Amino acid sequence: MEKKPFVTLEQLREMKKTYPTPFHLYDEKGIRKNAKKLQEAFSWNPGFREYFAVKATPNPFIINILKELGCGVDCSSETELMMAEAMGYRGEGIMFSSNDTPPEEFRLADRLGAIINLDDFTHIEFLEKTIGRIPETISCRYNPGGLFKISNDIMDNPGDSKYGMTADQLKEAFRVLKEKGAKRFGIHAFLASNTVTNEYYPMLARVLFEKAVQLKEETGADIRFINLSGGIGIPYRPDQEPNDIAAIGEGVRQAYEEILVPAGMGDVALCTELGRFMLGPYGCLVTTAIHEKHTHKEYIGVDACAVNLMRPAMYGAYHHITVMGKEDRPHDHKYDVTGSLCENNDKFAIDRMLPEIEKGDILVIHDTGAHGFSMGYNYNGKLRSAELLLKEDGSVQMIRRAETPEDYFATFDFSGLFGSVGNR
Repeated sequence: MEKKPFVTLEQLREMKKTYPTPFHLYDEKGIRKNAKKLQEAFSWNPGFREYFAVKATPNPFIINILKELGCGVDCSSETELMMAEAMGYRGEGIMFSSNDTPPEEFRLADRLGAIINLDDFTHIEFLEKTIGRIPETISCRYNPGGLFKISNDIMDNPGDSKYGMTADQLKEAFRVLKEKGAKRFGIHAFLASNTVTNEYYPMLARVLFEKAVQLKEETGADIRFINLSGGIGIPYRPDQEPNDIAAIGEGVRQAYEEILVPAGMGDVALCTELGRFMLGPYGCLVTTAIHEKHTHKEYIGVDACAVNLMRPAMYGAYHHITVMGKEDRPHDHKYDVTGSLCENNDKFAIDRMLPEIEKGDILVIHDTGAHGFSMGYNYNGKLRSAELLLKEDGSVQMIRRAETPEDYFATFDFSGLFGSVGNR
């Protein structure tokens, strides 16, 4: 499988006349097409709703595209809730899934009427003291512990995760919440990250569906929705097969028919929180080669760095790179592609075989549409880049401006030390 950019060299050269690199670029056409595929895959479930994980791509211009298609938002902090409110989200259009949650965040979630998804049994008392009651609609996060396997492959280690309640805690939580006035219940779980297999969601669904039936029988709780959360990944490497969302939806449907329907729970709504799947392939980081270095290795220095995309530095994550205009040339040069931070892990690629790169070449770093810009930071005083949207009609819209030194120094506004920063 070949990875091809959704943008041409000519388009990027035109963009650079107005927006200097680096910048993140998103593909509106691809986003809409993919969101519709998800909706179709789960259309058999009348109550289905995707709650887009705001943490993945916290940009209201992007989220508004998904809102037009009926998506809700999954928030995990006060500022994400504030963004949701500013975009017109209220009530059950917001899922608030947080952990170690400060009281002010529960208060805001409650004021907005969001569905609150409790991470721990102790949060029942904490929430009640904070807002004065237990909401009538409530959700709880489940962690079955142990290892999560598909066939003989270990997909992740829920037992080592800080999230969710044990089976016994979940049962007791439902019992207590029901006594305190909760009437409509939901279950949530996230057992593996970035899975590139059609088997993960159906297996997760079986775990949650069986648990839902058990909880209904043991506590009498009225379970109205089951949140399968995220975990459906994307093929970061060109040799990986992408997930087939239609096959995944069908696998979940079969589990639903086999487990929930016979238990009299055929009206339970399903939810997803697919930040990476929804947006990952439809964003890229565009950067320019500005230096080359020949020492013990061959280096290409670009004008982006880990503040623009930290996944390679943080996780050793692979992101494919296309040297624009040289796609058909031999990949016969071995490079480390680096940024300018004072950290040796500030590398987008290590020992990567690429076409010969010359200063001035434009590089597209693929699959940054989720957990790309959003994980940015300001180490070394570096400023975060602009975000642009490639519209369906081929035009380009700036959807976040690049940071300026004034932004960086803004939190010293009380000091008077940087009043003349704009006069440099």
